[in-house]
Amino acid sequence: MLARKGLLPDGFLLTRLAEERNRPGRNRPRCRRARFITKTGSCNVAHKNIMEQGRFLQDVFTTMVDLKWQHSLLIFTSAFLCSWILFAMVWWLLAFAHGDLEPGRQDRPPPCVTAIHSFTSAFLFSIEVQVTIGFGGRMVTEECPAAIVVLIVQNILGLIINAVMLGCVFMKTAQANRRAETLIFSRNAVVAPRNGRPTFMFRVGDLRKSMIISATVQLQVIRRTVTSEGEVVPVSQLDIQVENPLRSNGIFLVSPLIVSHTLERGSPLYDLSARALAAADVEVIVILEGVVETTGISMQARTSYTPDEILWGRRFVSIVSEEDGRYCVDYSKFGNTLPVRMSSLSAKELDQTRGRRQEEEAPPQGWGLVRAGRGGLRRGGRRRSSSGGGDAREPPREPEPSREPDPPQ
Repeated sequence: MLARKGLLPDGFLLTRLAEERNRPGRNRPRCRRARFITKTGSCNVAHKNIMEQGRFLQDVFTTMVDLKWQHSLLIFTSAFLCSWILFAMVWWLLAFAHGDLEPGRQDRPPPCVTAIHSFTSAFLFSIEVQVTIGFGGRMVTEECPAAIVVLIVQNILGLIINAVMLGCVFMKTAQANRRAETLIFSRNAVVAPRNGRPTFMFRVGDLRKSMIISATVQLQVIRRTVTSEGEVVPVSQLDIQVENPLRSNGIFLVSPLIVSHTLERGSPLYDLSARALAAADVEVIVILEGVVETTGISMQARTSYTPDEILWGRRFVSIVSEEDGRYCVDYSKFGNTLPVRMSSLSAKELDQTRGRRQEEEAPPQGWGLVRAGRGGLRRGGRRRSSSGGGDAREPPREPEPSREPDPPQ
């Protein structure tokens, strides 16, 4: 999508196609998994069988802002046309009741509205009143108080329609997802070792020079879980801690960053190996929030990664270089990855393997022969107390003096 908009070169897509072609098991038929958040950030949830549809009309403004542009423009055009036609009928009825439409009458009083002879002229006068054009050919006289009241009501209604229309247009153009169009995420996430630990990583970047103030990144894992009582929770949301020395989710998005999460004890991905991840029904959701520097409006960008989009044993290439005293970012390599040597075991299995290895490499305690029990000997330099409450080190014995043989007489 970014290459189609001209934001990223075509080489980025060619590199991604080459990586996907080299992925193991790419040609295997797989069923398409459902996901909650699409790659563009929209929610992939369909709401059905909603009984109380009237709740949407209680918040008309939000409902109109959430509509698509074509539907909003259709509603605004229909509102203007209906109001013009409605008040055109009112002006025509006033002129008909006052006798202004009778031709050739010499003794008729001054008309309520001048130059109204048909419904067409009443419709033109309705448009002039509501949009305050005022060509000067038609105007309200002081002959009919009812005409003055209709003039005031139409002006107030026209201002309300204009205010609602302008407010909806402003809110639709200033929505948070508009700024998110220039925030890009890597198409794939990776799992690679970092500082000796398996780490889940993805890359995020901002194409604009204006900053995102107080930017924070939140990770959540959506998976199917079963409670200890046997209850099946089809959608369980678990938070993931972003790797940060400050133990917070704040980032400074001045250049593309690699956001990471260490697969350690307590992580929802702690017990997933390379094979288990490929068959797991999980989805990692990424939510980036902040305040737009130029407008001060809060924004939010979203994406997600399914197991098919998480590459095991790969890491991102560096795209930031220093040229002529400033840092340059090569967005053509934004999603490029490199293979790294990594075990296919899960982080939990690696910890268990390391624990057993440390136990095997630990030196034994003591090597001397000491008494064991009442007459036997055992190794270890410890003896069991008579009460059985623990081992106690046996004090060393003094060597007996050797007796030299008597010289021959």
